[in-house]
Amino acid sequence: MAEFWQTKTLEQMSTQEWELLCDGCAKCCLVKLEDHESGEIYHTNVTCELLDTQSCQCIDYAGRHNVVDDCIKLDRENIHSLAWLPKSCSYRLIAAGQQLPEWHHLVSGSKETLHSYGASLQGRVISELHVHDEDIEDHIVQWVD
Repeated sequence: MAEFWQTKTLEQMSTQEWELLCDGCAKCCLVKLEDHESGEIYHTNVTCELLDTQSCQCIDYAGRHNVVDDCIKLDRENIHSLAWLPKSCSYRLIAAGQQLPEWHHLVSGSKETLHSYGASLQGRVISELHVHDEDIEDHIVQWVD
């Protein structure tokens, strides 16, 4: 029997299915810098203050927009225009008609699989609570998808 992510488009998914599709990698929670002249986006190894860097989960998911005013809510309208999302993002994969990776919890049956495969940020990032604003440029990294 086919699963919902195999038979539905992102637009057809319920809110619950949409939330389940998130792989939990936390890569969308990285602080990004934009060159205002070129528009180029630079990724850092610094995460949002609300990210638990060990579990890769937001500590206040429901209230995150009240705390972090530039937190972007991924939705059916913007998912296609956010070029900075990693190629491994489940939403991007499904939107492109591709399969979820074997480490995805909906495939493997465990939310820990993505960590063991190295597909999450676990152990590779630092919270913005521990980085001064003027030092963020020192944390620019090139992530491999």
